[in-house]
Amino acid sequence: MLVSKENEALSLCLVLFKLRRLTKYMIGYAADGYARVNGIGAIVTTFGVGELSAVNALAGSYSEYVPVVHIVGVPSTLSQRDGMLLHHTLGNGDYNVFANMSRQISCAVSMLNDPHEAATLIDNAIHECYIKSRPVYITLPTDMVQKKVEGARLNTKLDLAFPPNPQEKEDYVVEVVLKYLHAAKNPVILVDACAVRHRVLKETHDLVTKSGIPTFVTPMGKGAIDETLPNYGGVYAGDGSNPGVRERVENSDLILTIGGLKSDFNTAGFTYRISQLSTIDFHSNYIRVKYSEYPGIRMNGVISKVVSKMGNLNVEHGPKPGNTIPQAEQDSSDPTITQAWFWPNLGQWLQENDIIITETGTANFGIWSTRFPKGVNALSQVLWGSIGYATGACQGAALAAKEKGIKRTILFTGDGSFQLTAQEVSTMIRNKLNPIIFVICNEGYTIERYIHGMNDSYNDIQPWNYKDLPARLERQRGAILPRR
Repeated sequence: MLVSKENEALSLCLVLFKLRRLTKYMIGYAADGYARVNGIGAIVTTFGVGELSAVNALAGSYSEYVPVVHIVGVPSTLSQRDGMLLHHTLGNGDYNVFANMSRQISCAVSMLNDPHEAATLIDNAIHECYIKSRPVYITLPTDMVQKKVEGARLNTKLDLAFPPNPQEKEDYVVEVVLKYLHAAKNPVILVDACAVRHRVLKETHDLVTKSGIPTFVTPMGKGAIDETLPNYGGVYAGDGSNPGVRERVENSDLILTIGGLKSDFNTAGFTYRISQLSTIDFHSNYIRVKYSEYPGIRMNGVISKVVSKMGNLNVEHGPKPGNTIPQAEQDSSDPTITQAWFWPNLGQWLQENDIIITETGTANFGIWSTRFPKGVNALSQVLWGSIGYATGACQGAALAAKEKGIKRTILFTGDGSFQLTAQEVSTMIRNKLNPIIFVICNEGYTIERYIHGMNDSYNDIQPWNYKDLPARLERQRGAILPRR
């Protein structure tokens, strides 16, 4: 466990709330954003109404491999046993219905109805959450809070190390990979989202730096590697790729994909043109070399051994993106802020170790053209794509950044998305968080306009004075009556 008191029995409530540095203000998207920066997060909700309000956000965490511990305060075991007609229930005596819903978006469900099993169930849930990088669901009945559990086990930390690959199988896969890698004349590396989610960034960095192979990222992999490296080549997304990237990647005779997640937005509408015959895929639970799949082999160990044994390789240089503003934009006298002008300018303004959150849509598509300084952590929800996610995630990311001593958390979101979760700015103010927020005023749901209804009123939104919002959300001096 993560806490310990020698020979002392701890209440379940203490065990749970020492699990992580939780704050009661974290909800849904914020817990997701916190977990992406901190490595794991947690959220506490009420039975029924509270947990169902968080289901959309947690489904997004499940979809995108984000480890969040979901703790639900539920009615007492006595109330559940007798099927009592309580508020927040469906009125049918079924107290498992919400847990059954969450089973579909959790990699473990732990119902703490017995103090003799509780500690084991908690340990298992935390372990599964971290190792599988997905949400887990824990219920805590009201009468279990004061129950005692044996405290001796708290003196032993949880083993959160990834299980090692079977050595013989791993060595064989490494030799197969090396054979094709040395035979390749113009290999490339393509880094995707699961390189981040499954914690293989160190091994990936070693491969990129020591091999010198031209390296590209997907939209969901943006920020996964150091973009100041000389062999960083930009974003590959099929038809939506940065200039020169698509030709370099698709003409390669060997593509090493790390943590691939080939969703529609991540591939610009499935416009990848990569043959599996030219691909080696590294994943958290298997390696695929061309059409041969090796299950049960985790990529961390394989990549480490490939790096240690690869020696000299054939390297043909690729494109070198920068943050240069196009000449036509520099020469233009038009005061309109264009995408072509803004995103390269942003790259010149960003600083090392910034945390960047972009809403899926204008902001996320635009950030592809920005080359990051070293250490930038980019957060987006490209697969799940829940509108309004970025503002809520910004709150959690800013809290994690504050705890880690990271100076700047920066949000880029559209006005339509922002209006859905703008109240989170109030929570940021209350928690003394100071993110920098850019609201891209498109006067409506722009991505929806392009999908359907370019000029239709249902894609319009009410204009706001966005710059005045923080001041309006500040508590006015004297506006709150003192307690008696």
